[in-house]
Amino acid sequence: METHPAHLLLRGGTVIDGTGALRYRADVRVEDERISEIGADLTARGAFEIDAAAQVVCPGFIDVHTHDDQMLLSLPQLLPTISQGVTTVITGTCGISLAPLVHPDVPPPLNLLGGADKYIFPTMRAYAEAVDAAQPAVNVAALVGHSTLRVASMDDPYRPATEAQQARMVELTREAMEAGATGISTGVFYATGAAADVPEVVMLARVAAEAGGVYATHIRNEFEKVIEALEEAFESARQAGIPVVISHHKCAGPANWGRTLQTLAYIDTARKQHPIGLDVYPYIAGSTILRADMVDGVIEILVTWSQPHPQMAGRLLADIAQEWGCTQPEACERLQPGGACYFQMQEEDVQRVLKYPATMIGSDGLPHDQHPHPRLWGTFPRVLGHYVRELGLFSLEEAVHRMTGLSAKRFNLSDRGEIRVGNFADVVVFDPERVIDRATFADPAIAAEGIELVMVNGALSYQARQPTGIRAGRFLRREGRA
Repeated sequence: METHPAHLLLRGGTVIDGTGALRYRADVRVEDERISEIGADLTARGAFEIDAAAQVVCPGFIDVHTHDDQMLLSLPQLLPTISQGVTTVITGTCGISLAPLVHPDVPPPLNLLGGADKYIFPTMRAYAEAVDAAQPAVNVAALVGHSTLRVASMDDPYRPATEAQQARMVELTREAMEAGATGISTGVFYATGAAADVPEVVMLARVAAEAGGVYATHIRNEFEKVIEALEEAFESARQAGIPVVISHHKCAGPANWGRTLQTLAYIDTARKQHPIGLDVYPYIAGSTILRADMVDGVIEILVTWSQPHPQMAGRLLADIAQEWGCTQPEACERLQPGGACYFQMQEEDVQRVLKYPATMIGSDGLPHDQHPHPRLWGTFPRVLGHYVRELGLFSLEEAVHRMTGLSAKRFNLSDRGEIRVGNFADVVVFDPERVIDRATFADPAIAAEGIELVMVNGALSYQARQPTGIRAGRFLRREGRA
C-alpha cells in the first residue's frame, strides 16, 4: 500500500463541523490520523498544504445503510462509495450480513450480497479479519443480520425456530458482538425472517443491547400495515432495552401515499419514550429482489438483474411482459432469481422524511446488481445538490449533520462524525455550488460532481474525481475501537 503524508493542512475552507452549528472559515490541520488543530491562519510547520478556499470542509459522510459487505472485499477501492464523500459504511443491514454463514446455497434476499461462494465466514471475527486484510478505502462498521443467523442455524428458515436453533442464534450473535459488531439488524419483511416473532427478535436484540449495540430493522410492512409494523419494531426494542433505527423509512404503494404525515407523527410520539432513529434514501424508487407480491400492475418496475435472462437488466418489467406476451407477474416469475427498482413512493413523502429531524441518510445501494439503482453512486451528493441547493429543503449545516454527527452518535462511532480536534481525520472537501449526483436510472454508474477531496483516517484517498490509490479504511470495532 502506498504511503501518504502524515501532516496536511487544509487552508481557508468553510468548516461545517457536523454538529449542526453554523459554518465558519478556518484552517484544519491533520497529523497522522487525527485532526490536530483548527483555526485561522495556522502556521505551515512543514505540512503538505491544500487550498480549500471557496470549498466546504466537513466530516466524511457516514452511509448508515449499505449492502457493501462483499464489495469491500472484492473491490476494496469502493469507488461508488468514496466518490460520494462517504468515509464510513454500515454493513449487514436488512437482516442480511455476510457473516456468520458458510452455506452451500443462499436464499433470497441473502443473494443480494452474491452467491454461496461469497458466504465463507463462520464468525464475525473471521469477517472482520478479512476486512482488515483487504484494506478497503473506507471504514466499516458491521451489523449482524438476523436472516443470516437464521439460515446459519436452521435447516428451514421459513418456519419458527426451535429453542435449540434460537440458542445457536444467540451464540452466534454473542460472538459477533464480542468481535466488535456495532449491533444487530432484522429484515422481517423478507421470507427468511418473516417467521420470527417478537420474542425471538427481543432475545437476539438483548444480546446486542448487553454489549452496547444498536438495533436496525427493515420492518415487516411498509405498505398498508406500516403503523402496525412500526409498533412491532418499537415494542421489540423497548423489551430488549436497545436503541432502534428504522431502515429506509417509507410509505410504499399508491394507496399509502401521503401517510408519512401519520407515520412521522407516530414516530415523534414514540421517540419521547425510547431512543429511535431512521434513515432514508433521496429517491422515489426502492430496490430489492424481484418479488411477485410487489408486482401490482400500477407502479413502474425496472429490472436490475436476472440470472436466467441477464439481457433484461435495465428494462421495464411491463415492456418485458409485452414482448413475451404474458402478464407482469408471469414475467416476474420467468426472470427469477432477479432484482428490481420499484417506483413505489411519492416525492412529497420522500421530502417529508428527509426533513424530519431524526432522519439520517443511507444509500441502501446494491453493488452486485447488473444495472443498479442510481443511489449506489449518487445518494449523498443528491441530498446536497438537489434537495439543499436547488430545493432549499433544509440548510447545508443540517444536511451535513444528518450525514455525519447524527449518524456517528446513533451507531456509537466515537471520535468520528465531527470536525473536532482529536477526532479521526475522516474529511470531505466539496464545492457547494457544484456538488450534484450524475447517476440516473438509465445510466446509474456515474460518479458525482463537486466532491473535491476525501480523507480517510488522515490519508488523502480521493481527489480530482479519482481515487489516489491509498486505501486507509478499517473495521471499526464497537465504540470506535480499531
